[in-house]
Amino acid sequence: MHTRLNQAQPYVLGLFRIIIGLLFTCHGAAALFGLFGDSSVAAGTWPKWYAAVIQLIGGVLVALGLGTRIAALVCSGSMAYAYFVVHQSEGLLPIQNGGEAAAIFCWIFLLLVFTGSGALSLDGLLGRNGMEQSEDRAPERSPAVTV
Repeated sequence: MHTRLNQAQPYVLGLFRIIIGLLFTCHGAAALFGLFGDSSVAAGTWPKWYAAVIQLIGGVLVALGLGTRIAALVCSGSMAYAYFVVHQSEGLLPIQNGGEAAAIFCWIFLLLVFTGSGALSLDGLLGRNGMEQSEDRAPERSPAVTV
Protein backbone atom coordinates (compact mmCIF):
# COMPACT_ATOMS: atom_id res chain seq x y z
CA MET A 1 0.00 0.00 0.00
CA HIS A 2 2.77 2.43 1.00
CA THR A 3 4.61 1.71 -2.27
CA ARG A 4 1.50 2.49 -4.34
CA LEU A 5 1.06 5.79 -2.54
CA ASN A 6 4.68 6.68 -3.23
CA GLN A 7 4.24 5.81 -6.92
CA ALA A 8 1.17 8.07 -7.14
CA GLN A 9 2.83 10.98 -5.35
CA PRO A 10 4.25 12.80 -8.43
CA TYR A 11 0.87 12.59 -10.20
CA VAL A 12 -1.09 13.83 -7.19
CA LEU A 13 1.44 16.65 -6.75
CA GLY A 14 1.06 17.50 -10.44
CA LEU A 15 -2.74 17.59 -10.16
CA PHE A 16 -2.46 19.70 -6.99
CA ARG A 17 -0.15 22.15 -8.80
CA ILE A 18 -2.51 22.42 -11.78
CA ILE A 19 -5.57 23.12 -9.62
CA ILE A 20 -3.76 25.68 -7.45
CA GLY A 21 -2.36 27.39 -10.56
CA LEU A 22 -5.82 27.61 -12.13
CA LEU A 23 -7.37 29.00 -8.95
CA PHE A 24 -4.63 31.63 -8.71
CA THR A 25 -5.05 32.48 -12.40
CA CYS A 26 -8.76 33.11 -11.80
CA HIS A 27 -7.91 35.71 -9.14
CA GLY A 28 -5.64 37.53 -11.58
CA ALA A 29 -8.14 37.33 -14.45
CA ALA A 30 -10.91 38.65 -12.21
CA ALA A 31 -8.86 41.65 -11.12
CA LEU A 32 -7.34 42.47 -14.52
CA PHE A 33 -10.32 41.83 -16.80
CA GLY A 34 -13.32 42.10 -14.51
CA LEU A 35 -14.23 38.45 -14.98
CA PHE A 36 -16.30 36.30 -12.62
CA GLY A 37 -18.38 39.23 -11.36
CA ASP A 38 -15.38 41.22 -10.11
CA SER A 39 -14.52 44.75 -11.19
CA SER A 40 -11.22 45.32 -12.94
CA VAL A 41 -8.33 47.20 -11.36
CA ALA A 42 -6.93 50.27 -13.14
CA ALA A 43 -3.62 49.55 -14.87
CA GLY A 44 -0.58 50.47 -12.81
CA THR A 45 -2.48 50.76 -9.51
CA TRP A 46 -0.17 49.84 -6.63
CA PRO A 47 -0.28 47.11 -5.34
CA LYS A 48 -3.49 45.59 -6.72
CA TRP A 49 -2.68 45.72 -10.44
CA TYR A 50 0.81 44.31 -9.94
CA ALA A 51 -0.55 41.57 -7.69
CA ALA A 52 -3.12 40.68 -10.35
CA VAL A 53 -0.40 40.44 -13.02
CA ILE A 54 1.61 38.12 -10.76
CA GLN A 55 -1.54 36.07 -10.09
CA LEU A 56 -2.37 35.72 -13.78
CA ILE A 57 1.11 35.01 -15.13
CA GLY A 58 2.36 33.10 -12.09
CA GLY A 59 -0.83 31.04 -11.94
CA VAL A 60 -0.53 30.07 -15.61
CA LEU A 61 3.16 29.13 -15.21
CA VAL A 62 2.44 27.05 -12.11
CA ALA A 63 -0.55 25.34 -13.75
CA LEU A 64 1.54 24.46 -16.80
CA GLY A 65 4.52 23.39 -14.71
CA LEU A 66 6.81 25.79 -16.53
CA GLY A 67 9.47 27.20 -14.22
CA THR A 68 7.35 26.04 -11.29
CA ARG A 69 9.82 26.71 -8.48
CA ILE A 70 10.64 30.27 -9.55
CA ALA A 71 7.03 31.14 -10.37
CA ALA A 72 5.87 29.67 -7.06
CA LEU A 73 8.52 31.68 -5.18
CA VAL A 74 7.29 34.93 -6.75
CA CYS A 75 3.65 33.99 -6.09
CA SER A 76 4.43 33.07 -2.47
CA GLY A 77 6.22 36.36 -1.93
CA SER A 78 3.35 38.35 -3.38
CA MET A 79 0.90 36.60 -1.09
CA ALA A 80 3.16 37.19 1.93
CA TYR A 81 3.19 40.89 0.99
CA ALA A 82 -0.60 40.86 0.61
CA TYR A 83 -1.03 39.29 4.02
CA PHE A 84 1.46 41.35 6.02
CA VAL A 85 0.94 44.72 4.33
CA VAL A 86 -2.68 44.67 3.18
CA HIS A 87 -4.49 42.36 5.60
CA GLN A 88 -2.62 42.33 8.89
CA SER A 89 -3.38 45.96 9.66
CA GLU A 90 -7.02 44.86 10.10
CA GLY A 91 -6.21 42.23 12.75
CA LEU A 92 -3.57 39.74 13.83
CA LEU A 93 -5.12 36.47 12.63
CA PRO A 94 -6.30 35.65 9.10
CA ILE A 95 -9.81 34.94 10.38
CA GLN A 96 -9.90 38.49 11.78
CA ASN A 97 -8.42 40.36 8.82
CA GLY A 98 -9.84 38.54 5.77
CA GLY A 99 -6.40 37.30 4.77
CA GLU A 100 -7.10 33.56 4.75
CA ALA A 101 -6.70 33.22 0.98
CA ALA A 102 -3.44 35.19 1.00
CA ALA A 103 -2.03 33.11 3.88
CA ILE A 104 -3.07 29.79 2.35
CA PHE A 105 -1.77 30.65 -1.13
CA CYS A 106 1.50 31.90 0.41
CA TRP A 107 2.15 28.56 2.16
CA ILE A 108 0.96 26.46 -0.78
CA PHE A 109 3.31 28.21 -3.18
CA LEU A 110 6.16 27.96 -0.69
CA LEU A 111 5.53 24.21 -0.56
CA LEU A 112 5.72 24.05 -4.38
CA VAL A 113 9.09 25.85 -4.27
CA PHE A 114 10.46 22.88 -2.34
CA THR A 115 8.54 20.02 -3.99
CA GLY A 116 8.78 21.16 -7.59
CA SER A 117 6.14 20.52 -10.20
CA GLY A 118 5.57 16.79 -9.88
CA ALA A 119 4.32 14.93 -12.93
CA LEU A 120 2.36 16.37 -15.83
CA SER A 121 4.55 19.46 -16.26
CA LEU A 122 5.85 21.22 -19.36
CA ASP A 123 9.32 21.29 -17.86
CA GLY A 124 9.24 17.49 -17.67
CA LEU A 125 7.89 17.24 -21.21
CA LEU A 126 10.57 19.57 -22.55
CA GLY A 127 13.28 17.66 -20.70
CA ARG A 128 14.16 20.69 -18.60
CA ASN A 129 13.68 18.87 -15.34
CA GLY A 130 16.78 20.22 -13.61
CA MET A 131 15.50 21.50 -10.29
CA GLU A 132 12.00 20.33 -11.08
CA GLN A 133 12.78 16.63 -10.90
CA SER A 134 11.61 14.85 -7.78
CA GLU A 135 14.79 12.74 -7.80
CA ASP A 136 16.72 15.84 -6.73
CA ARG A 137 15.52 15.25 -3.20
CA ALA A 138 17.89 13.43 -0.90
CA PRO A 139 17.29 9.67 -0.93
CA GLU A 140 15.60 8.14 2.06
CA ARG A 141 18.11 6.72 4.48
CA SER A 142 17.58 3.61 6.48
CA PRO A 143 18.01 4.03 10.21
CA ALA A 144 21.53 3.48 11.43
CA VAL A 145 22.12 0.13 13.10
CA THR A 146 24.63 0.04 15.92
CA VAL A 147 26.02 -3.19 17.23
